[in-house]
Amino acid sequence: MGTLIGHVAPGFGFLIIGLWHLYNHIKLHALNPKSYISSPWFSTPKSKYFELFFIMATSTASISMELFIGPSRHNPLDHDGTIPSNHLHNFEHSLISMTFFVYAAFAIILDNIHTETRNTLTNLLASIAFAQQLLLFHLHSADHSGPEGQYHLLLQLVIIVSLLTTLMGISMPRSFLISFVRSLSIFFQGLWFILMGFMLWTPSLIPKGCFMNFEEGHNVVRCNDHGALHRAISLVNIQFSLCFILVTIFGMSLYVLLIQFYGGNGIMVHYFSSGVDEEDEYRVENKSSDYFESQERREASSFADTGVYLRGRRTRNPFILTKEREGEH
Repeated sequence: MGTLIGHVAPGFGFLIIGLWHLYNHIKLHALNPKSYISSPWFSTPKSKYFELFFIMATSTASISMELFIGPSRHNPLDHDGTIPSNHLHNFEHSLISMTFFVYAAFAIILDNIHTETRNTLTNLLASIAFAQQLLLFHLHSADHSGPEGQYHLLLQLVIIVSLLTTLMGISMPRSFLISFVRSLSIFFQGLWFILMGFMLWTPSLIPKGCFMNFEEGHNVVRCNDHGALHRAISLVNIQFSLCFILVTIFGMSLYVLLIQFYGGNGIMVHYFSSGVDEEDEYRVENKSSDYFESQERREASSFADTGVYLRGRRTRNPFILTKEREGEH
């Protein structure tokens, strides 16, 4: 990190993983709304472990970039074997990538030994990775007193959401909402990393009154005075708020589209007659939930004397059909 590509590349990885999880969790919930159980990772049609291999590959590339490719001497250590001050942040970033590599590697191992606690332990490993990420960004060695510091402060808020929802998913694997928020937070992390990379290392996008200054081996954004700094930080807050709204709209829109595609949008209506064991199902066309709630109340009231009651779920018919009890005229 510390460069445009150093933020955009990992951001792209988080973005892809978050989108992949978001799609699969919504699809899984749409197909199995009553038996839904979240999964810490998902297979692809061509490769069961493609997602985990992708995490391992991108983590390896990140570690190589931070420790060997990025440094001018292609060596993160000084001549005397110590870590130079301008490479401290490289080691911090590489440790984050190492933790995600460990998560993906053990996820594969746990899946192959077929232990009953593999999902629980995999979620625990994911939470450890997010905790490591949060810790190292919070205790970052780089000087983040300017706009870059505000970007990283707001990033930590998103990481906290990823961490908490992953921990909650250990004890509540049937909660779709937890998985949905977790996937959106990972997607948000990726988007924020990409935005941070472009806004901090593209000279034309640097806020007015600020400039790019080369310090300790990499460029940082500095501002001319307190007023320019305050304005730059306020712009970062506005960007975060706009991204928050856009991610919310994107997540809800994707949910609506996938639910319509995979889950249908009707209401299944069931009728029971007292003394009859068979269950009759009728389908009706799409109507608003308010219409069906009021209809259910009217039907329940009108059938109270005959012992017939209504139980509603989504279907596709425009009218609720009724069935007369056998033997009644």
